[in-house]
Amino acid sequence: MLLRSSSDKISRKSGAKPVLKPTNPCFSSGPCAKRPGWSLSALSKALVGRSHRSQAGREKLAQAIALTRAVLCPPEDYLIAIVPASDTGAVEMALWSLLGPRPVDVAVWESFTSDWAKDIVEQLKLTNTRIFQASYGALPDFSEINFNHDFVFAWNGTTSGVRIPNANFIPVEREGLTICDATSAAFAQLLDFTKLDVVTFSWQKVLGGEAAHGVIILSPRALTRLETHQPAWPLPKIFRLTVNGSVNAEIFKGQTINTPSLLAVEDYIDTLSWAQHVGGLPILIARTDENAKVIEEWVEKTPWVEFLAKDPDTRSNSAVCLQFSSLSQLETETQRRDCAKRMVEMIEAEGAGYDFGAYRAAPPGFRIWCGATVESADVAALLPWLDWAYNLALEEYSAC
Repeated sequence: MLLRSSSDKISRKSGAKPVLKPTNPCFSSGPCAKRPGWSLSALSKALVGRSHRSQAGREKLAQAIALTRAVLCPPEDYLIAIVPASDTGAVEMALWSLLGPRPVDVAVWESFTSDWAKDIVEQLKLTNTRIFQASYGALPDFSEINFNHDFVFAWNGTTSGVRIPNANFIPVEREGLTICDATSAAFAQLLDFTKLDVVTFSWQKVLGGEAAHGVIILSPRALTRLETHQPAWPLPKIFRLTVNGSVNAEIFKGQTINTPSLLAVEDYIDTLSWAQHVGGLPILIARTDENAKVIEEWVEKTPWVEFLAKDPDTRSNSAVCLQFSSLSQLETETQRRDCAKRMVEMIEAEGAGYDFGAYRAAPPGFRIWCGATVESADVAALLPWLDWAYNLALEEYSAC
C-alpha cells in the first residue's frame, strides 16, 4: 500500500458492510445503464439478417430519426442523420466537413474538447485557431469568443462533470457556425437549438443504447455551409454529407453512409419509445436532476469527498464527477489515484457498482453516471458503499 498517514482527523473505522445494493449497479458513462425494465425481448422486432438498404431497414432508420426529433424537438428546418463511429465520428464529420472558411475558436476544459482542438490544429492544420482553455472543474471565459469565427465546444464535459448552464452567451445573429458536442447533454439537459448549428451525440449515453453509432443535427446555416464550402483536404467517405456539391438529402431520411447495426437501431427505437411513454424530454431531464440531487445531498454531509465542478451552476447532472477533498488526508495524486482504484475494486467485487471510476485523464476520484435511465434508488444505494470502501481502504493503508 502506498499511503501512510498518521492523521486522525478522519475516522478509519470502516463499520459494517452495507447490505442494500443497487438493483442495477451499472454506472458507466458509456455505454450507460439500460432503461428501467429493459430486457433482450425489447429487441425482438430487430431486423437481424436484413439489409439496412432494404425498404424495411430504411423505415427502421427513418423511425429512429423521427423519434429523435419527437423527443428532442429541434426546429423543423434542422435535419437529423444517423452517422458512423459514435459521437466521435459525428464531431469529426462536422469538423472535417465544415471548418476552413473562417477562423475557429475552441473551448477546452476536459479530455474530449482537448481532442477536438488537437485535431483542428494538428490534423486539419488550421492556423487561425484560438483555444480557450480551463482546467478540470472549471469553464473557460466565453466572453472572448468571437462569433464571427466558427466555435467548437461541448455542452457538457463528460470527463470533468462541468457543463455550460445555458447558451445566453451565444448571439442569435452570428456569422460563424456553432459546433456543439452534446453527447452527455442530449436527453439530460435542455439544449437551445436556436444557438446551435451543429449538435452531435451518441445514443449510448443518456438513453443507454449500444455503442458505435452517432447522431448529427444540422441547422439551415450548417447545411448552407456544406453546399458552399469545399474543404481543402481529402474527405473520407464516412464524413461525406454531400453529393456533387449538394446536401445528400437521403442521409437525413434513413440512408446511412455505411452499414449500421439494425440490432442497435432497434435498441435506440425502444428507448426513445420509453422516453415518450414516461413523458418525453422534461421527464428525462427531471430524472437526471433527481439522480444528481441524491449525490449532492450525500456530498454535503461527507467530509472526504467533493465535486470536481466547484460552481453549482456549471455542475453536470449527468456525468457527476467527484474528487477527494482536503479532509481526506490523501496528500498526493498518487495516493488519491491508488485509493480511488482500490475503492472501485472493492465495490465491484461486491457487485454493488460498476464502472464509476474517474476518467483516466481526469483528476483521481469517481464519475457516477446519473442519466435518465438510472434510478435514483440505485444511486442512493451506491453511496454507502463508497463510504464503506473509503474507510476500509484507509484501514488497509494504515496497516502497511
